[in-house]
Amino acid sequence: MSESIRQNLISGNIRFTLHAFEEMKNEEINSDDVIQALLDGSLLENYPNHKRGDCCLINGKAKSERPLHIVCTTANPITIVITVYEPKPSKFISPTQRKTIL
Repeated sequence: MSESIRQNLISGNIRFTLHAFEEMKNEEINSDDVIQALLDGSLLENYPNHKRGDCCLINGKAKSERPLHIVCTTANPITIVITVYEPKPSKFISPTQRKTIL
């Protein structure tokens, strides 16, 4: 994970989009789980051309060890969590590997 995201989390400079809150509610994920997953997570994918600016996909685990994926900004003075979800077998072989779509 990027140092800027880590510093933003430590400083409390994190915000959630409405979409992220909706996904968290639907999947019963709380903000503490998201922060834990971000702090201990690893970078899976970079999205340098995202409409919100530089973003990335982070794979991490909640306190309960539940795998989580978080898409968030990487180049802002505030980390914005765009979406959060548990990687599902319909799209992922494992939390770190997408299924190949033919």
